Parts: sequence; C-alpha cells; structure tokens
Amino acid sequence: MNRSRWSYELFIAMRYLRSKRRTRFVSIITYISVGGILVGVAALVIVLSLFNGFESEVRERIIGQRAHINVYSLYNRPILDFDTLIDRIMAIDHVVSAAPYVLEKAICAPVPSSRNATAGVVVLGVDLEQERQVTDLHNNIVFGKLSFEPEPDMENPDAKPLPGIIMGRGLADALSVMVGQKVVLGNIQGLSLTSMPVPYLRSYRVTGISETGFYEYDASFVYIALPEAQRLFKLGEGVNGIAVRVDDRDLARAVGDEVEQDLNRYAKKTSETSVASSRPSTYFTVDWMQQHKGLFQWMTLEKWASFAVLNLIILVAAFNIVSTLIMVVLEKTKDIGILKSMGATARSIMKVFIIQGSVVGILGTALGCAIGFTICWIQITFKLIMLPSDIYLIDALPIRIDMFDFISVAVGSMLICILAAVYPAWKAAQLVPVDAIHE
Repeated sequence: MNRSRWSYELFIAMRYLRSKRRTRFVSIITYISVGGILVGVAALVIVLSLFNGFESEVRERIIGQRAHINVYSLYNRPILDFDTLIDRIMAIDHVVSAAPYVLEKAICAPVPSSRNATAGVVVLGVDLEQERQVTDLHNNIVFGKLSFEPEPDMENPDAKPLPGIIMGRGLADALSVMVGQKVVLGNIQGLSLTSMPVPYLRSYRVTGISETGFYEYDASFVYIALPEAQRLFKLGEGVNGIAVRVDDRDLARAVGDEVEQDLNRYAKKTSETSVASSRPSTYFTVDWMQQHKGLFQWMTLEKWASFAVLNLIILVAAFNIVSTLIMVVLEKTKDIGILKSMGATARSIMKVFIIQGSVVGILGTALGCAIGFTICWIQITFKLIMLPSDIYLIDALPIRIDMFDFISVAVGSMLICILAAVYPAWKAAQLVPVDAIHE
C-alpha cells in the first residue's frame, strides 16, 4: 500500500513538473531554479577544490622546507648526545629519517658592505648528507650549487678559501649578494646593551641561492655546514634540534608524542645512573602543524567562509523553488481539492510538493557536481589556466579534488531544497477540499 501511495504521489509530482498547459511561466521558473542550484553547486565544488589545491601546495612546500617533527631540549640547552637520540628515534615506528641541526639568529652583511646592507637572519646549520633525507633544500637551489665546501676568492686567488653558505633569494636580493660573493655572519647572542656590542664574526662565500616560494623563508634564512654553525654559536659538539621525517605526515603528532616520551624516559634513566648530572635533560617535540598552526587555521577559515558565502547562490535558488511551488499550489488548488475529496491525506499532498522540490534539487545538484568535477578534471589534466612560474613557483592553477567536499556540498544543497519545499507543501496540505474545489 505504501508503494502504490508513493507511486501516485511521485506520478502527480512529475506531472506537475512537466505540465505546460497554463503553467508555462511556472515551468520557466522551475528551470531557473535548477539553473541556480547548478551554478551554486558547481561554484562551490570548484572553489573548494581550488582552496584544496593551494593548501596542498603550501603544505608541501612548508613540509619540504622543514621536517615533519622537530625535537628540542628544554631551556634551549645544547643536545650533546644527539647520535644516541637519533638511534632511539629511528627505532620508533613510522620514522624514516632523522638529522641534527643548529637553528639560531644572527646578523648578515656582504663584503664589501654598502650603506644599510645588513640584515637579521635565521641561520640553519645542517649536515647535507643527512639533510637530504629530511628536507627538500636540495630541490630549491635556483642559482649556484648545494655545497658548503670552502670556495676560493676568484678576484684574490691567494686568499684563504672560505666555507660555503646558501642564502634565500629574497635575502640575497635585499643585500644585493650574488653567488661567489663574500658575506659575514655575526653572532649577537649574549651581547650587553650597557657595553659596546662586538659580535663574534665569521666569513663565508656564497655558493648557492635557494627559493622556496615563501617570503618568510626566502627573506631570512641562510644555510651553513653543521660544524660551522657549532663554531659560530659556540655550541661545542652540541646541536639545538633534531629534524625527524615520518612516512605519513598525518601521523606526525602521534609519532612526535611517542618520540617525546621515549627520549624523556631515556633522559630520566641516564640521570639516575650518572652522578655528574644534576638534572635530566627534558625533550619536547613540535610537529609541522603546530609550527604553522596560525597559517593553516587561517586557510581553513578562509575556505569555509567562502563555502558559506557561495551557499547564498543556492539559497537564492531555494527561494525560487519556494515561489515556484507556491504558484503551483495556487494553480492546482482545484486539483488538490479533488484529490483530498477522493481520499488523499494531508500527508500525501505534502509528499507531492516535497517530491517536486526534491526533484528540482536533485537535478540541479547532480548537474552542478558533474559540471564542477569536469571543470576541475580539465584543469588538472590540461592545465588551461596557467600562472607565471617566476612569481608563484607553480605553472598552473592548483586543483585538488576531495570527494568529501563534493558529498558535503551535495547533501547541503539537497537539504536546502527539501526545506524550501516544506512551507508550500504544508500550505497545500491545509487546503479545505470544499473551498479548494469552489475556488
């Protein structure tokens, strides 16, 4: 019985949608409603895929520049037994590589120095062989080469060769530095403001210039060999961080917690067996998401803000559905009265008009998702919209299709269309048969 009831309700709803006699204007508004939903859904899935593409590019470049997990010592104390710690870290599941590094701030100036040609920089001291396993520094060299080997002065061959340094492109442009030029790094840590500040200086030869595409890195980072960084910042044989890469970046937080617990257990055990140790070293980890939490939160907020704004297109189409169904109710008042006099219940009348609104929503949503997917696929496959690679470091507009976004948009669109049909359906169900027939 339920099946036959749904059959006649569906039949009447489809008949009203296809009806052309005296309702041509209503049919036109129905097509407009389908078109509005189509445009809204297509715009939503395309924009969300575009945000996914940019977010993926940003994430890949940030993660490529820095490790998935960074291990630090509490109170910023140098990590002396980093070889032992790296062995313990490598024994943890999902860890694929680990490398020590030194990360400190300094001042940098070219030699000879021009007026105001001095900048504050972040110095990253790395071991190139190990660094290749945890970051993509070797892929970001745009001028020169990836080398820290001592370079001779071409203008003065008798001068002592200087250790190599790699600079970010933005920093090199700001200081007007080219490959082969001499620069000076100054350690300004521990300087007193009450006396004449005299930084500890070391000279280097620029061997390469890197570019990641992020101004934060390119305008402030310089890279030197790990032993040079230890000398510059007077760390002895210690480092102040260990970079860790895992096989799945989404597991970085869980693996980081496990690394932290294991290293602290080791530190506690070492302090108990060592008389000379007054307090154990305490280690903590920071994963890539925590390190750039503000950036990714902003990108997520921007994505869903755009989602909310573009939903207004679907809401406009929903108002068209409401107006269409109200006009159908007015047009079919006598038909509704006859149906109710023949035994149709108010619930059945509501179903007729809810089905009508749902069909419009399904049609518009399906076409919108199909068109949006097709446009995204064309951009991914053929890269029709190109970008200047010298500005964005990507040659085409990035698109990444996420089926969860498509499903979310489709479900949201359908709910809006169904809710839009409820009021006209309820008004139709409230009609009194006698009054409706005599209208």
